Amino acid sequence: MTIDPDLLVPGAVVVITAIDDIPKHLFLIEEVFDDVVTGVALTGPLKGTYGEPDQEMIIKIASATLTDRIREHRKP
Repeated sequence: MTIDPDLLVPGAVVVITAIDDIPKHLFLIEEVFDDVVTGVALTGPLKGTYGEPDQEMIIKIASATLTDRIREHRKP
């Protein structure tokens, strides 16, 4: 599943895929770059930890309401 990069904005909460011993978890985006986002894990064993996951690790936007607000904000 590919996430629309226009939905990856500061303040968005996304779900990061499970890796190694870390289960999938919620992540708050602070900054967006070409291939990574920066921010803080909101749940799981990394809760409160800064991270820079690849955008490929994002499996979905956590909130439909947030997604709707982003789409409204980006309308011309």
